Amino acid sequence: MSHFVFIAASYGVTTLGLGLLAAWLLVDYGRQRRTLADLEARGIGKRSRRETGDAP
Repeated sequence: MSHFVFIAASYGVTTLGLGLLAAWLLVDYGRQRRTLADLEARGIGKRSRRETGDAP
């Protein structure tokens, strides 16, 4: 029975850590999309979308 508490706590901490990591990734993804949309709204687009073949 004494090992059960340790194992359950280990699984709990791991699950909590993975949940927090997933939440942080989702929040950061939304933040990056908003930043990209703001830059594109100001006319700053991706380099790969350039119509001309000019080298920088």
